[in-house]
Amino acid sequence: MCWTHRSRRRTLEDVRNGDLSRTALAAFAPVVWGSTYVVTTELLPVGHPLFAGLVRALPAGLIALALTRTLPKGTWWAKAAALGVLNIGLFFPFLFVAAERLPGGVAATLGAAQPLVVALLAVGVLKESPSAWRLAWGVVGVLGVGLVVLGPAAGFDLVGVLAGLGGAATMALGVTLTKKWGRPAGASPTAFAGWQLTAGGVFLVPVTFLVEGAPPAIGVTALLGYLWLGGVGGLLAYVLWFRAITTLPVASVSMLGLLSPMVAALLGVVVLGQTLDLIQLTGFALALAAILASQRPSPLTVANRAPAAGRSRRPRRSPPSARTRTRGRTARATPHPARSW
Repeated sequence: MCWTHRSRRRTLEDVRNGDLSRTALAAFAPVVWGSTYVVTTELLPVGHPLFAGLVRALPAGLIALALTRTLPKGTWWAKAAALGVLNIGLFFPFLFVAAERLPGGVAATLGAAQPLVVALLAVGVLKESPSAWRLAWGVVGVLGVGLVVLGPAAGFDLVGVLAGLGGAATMALGVTLTKKWGRPAGASPTAFAGWQLTAGGVFLVPVTFLVEGAPPAIGVTALLGYLWLGGVGGLLAYVLWFRAITTLPVASVSMLGLLSPMVAALLGVVVLGQTLDLIQLTGFALALAAILASQRPSPLTVANRAPAAGRSRRPRRSPPSARTRTRGRTARATPHPARSW
């Protein structure tokens, strides 16, 4: 019993350590995405945000397909297309419309509502029980991001607000469906990300040329920016992101998205010489607390599981032998020589 208990404890510790490493790798994606604003404003041509999204998605998807040589099968053609459009193809235009019509802080705060949408969709789509714990921390996270990025010049435009909420809703639905459908057998995380990046990129091709026209001239500086957005912020980040969605709780992964506006604000301080006041630092603390708390189960859930776990480890008492019962209450069973250890 002692050996079994220790083995089970080590197994649980291994699972926790594995979840921690996967969470750390998943956090890499929103951290890299937080650099998009600085890269776009400092390195890329002005007035071509959709082209930047197209370059970020389509080449990365085609490279992933060439490396893995794995294509969808059966219904996964339609599923991969739907996920690619939701997570990338529709999300990018909504994101850029919100960024153009709203101050950056307002757009980032609207995007931070995505974990709340995921928590609600998880109840209807994934049939999970409602979690007041994650909803509460989702609200705290939105409040924290708002304190960090909202400034006195914040303004509201109806089209921009609808686009910001639309971006949060489409990506939240894409994340939830990615969790529901999982990753098909035989498809690596790289292939799975490649399907979605390619589908989203193909969707963006006509949208980009209809809205922005011909591509801009690309110099060395812009080329470096596009390589960063497509290689690191596209292929590598999305491989880790979609891998995390299929292996970790979807609500916990979506909360990691709050890292993106926080990193953007930090890069504004380091690269652009901006400053953070006491209110913004308080928002940082709240958002960070929400991210960390959402990675753990609710205390009520842990309390409900503890008694059951304790009962399962209680040793079972062996029933008295037939020989003991037949000799009466005062009789004692003679131990077998081979069993008297």
